[in-house]
Amino acid sequence: MLHAFKRRLLQLEMVVASSSLMLLLLLMLIQIIARNVFETGFPLLDVISRHLVLFVIFFGAGLVTEQSRHIKIDVLANLLSPQQQALLMRPLLALGGMLCATLAWYAGLFWLDEWQYAPVNERWAAALAIVIPIGFSVLALHFLLLSLPGSQAEIEPNSMTDSDEAKSP
Repeated sequence: MLHAFKRRLLQLEMVVASSSLMLLLLLMLIQIIARNVFETGFPLLDVISRHLVLFVIFFGAGLVTEQSRHIKIDVLANLLSPQQQALLMRPLLALGGMLCATLAWYAGLFWLDEWQYAPVNERWAAALAIVIPIGFSVLALHFLLLSLPGSQAEIEPNSMTDSDEAKSP
């Protein structure tokens, strides 16, 4: 059941992230053509594109987190043995989940204030900003699910494949 939930969550994130990226590219192309060919622009497209970047970032971050390919600050990990690293992995994932949940809570409070005090003609932009608390919630969910025993992403802490090593500078 957990595997099916994770699979559906990943599918939804893939659709949202890829659709947001495609829409972002389309809107920016329209904006570039409007500015360079017709010497005009659409100010609303800039606001929409800023929020679409957040959609791509947050939902893309959820996808890479599930694959354990997220940014890791592991300065001290090289000093630990692989067994010690494995022991620390789940608590650190849980801590990351709690941190993201805290950020989601405060982002939600901030969004509620923004929504409440936004002028009527700017409510649509405030509605788009809901991506921030939702994005942190999705990240928290991924980290917390990965911290559960029996999680799918059982990747060793410092494991890079040969293809990854070849790609890195």
